[in-house]
Amino acid sequence: MSVTDRPVPVPDASSAGYWEATARHELAIARCSACHGFTHPPDTVCIRCGSIEPRFTFEPVSGRGIVKSWTVVRQALLPGFEQDVPFLLVDVELSEQAGLRITGRLLDGVDTALKLGDKVQVDFEDIADGVACPAFRLATS
Repeated sequence: MSVTDRPVPVPDASSAGYWEATARHELAIARCSACHGFTHPPDTVCIRCGSIEPRFTFEPVSGRGIVKSWTVVRQALLPGFEQDVPFLLVDVELSEQAGLRITGRLLDGVDTALKLGDKVQVDFEDIADGVACPAFRLATS
């Protein structure tokens, strides 16, 4: 499904690897070359080891994780989301590393009964030609 009226991300030098991967429906997270820890989103300093030269590379991750929190979005604060409200926005801790978190829409529907610790798996929403955003679905196993 392509949702062409949504805002489209504009990658910069620090996020290009992430958006290139999502366009391929792959979740890749920045990894510090000094401590090998994952960081999302990457910054000029590694938040795990403090390296001021983290030389991040984007590495594929499983996209599996657990729900740490969620909210129901009932009002479209950005253009392009008017038809989608209400929707669930989940805060997910990825299984690759404790504390590695990412947020995204839960595609299972706003009436999905959630509880802390529910397992989820990454999925993707195509929002324009060659542009996809990570989202999540409840994991089946």
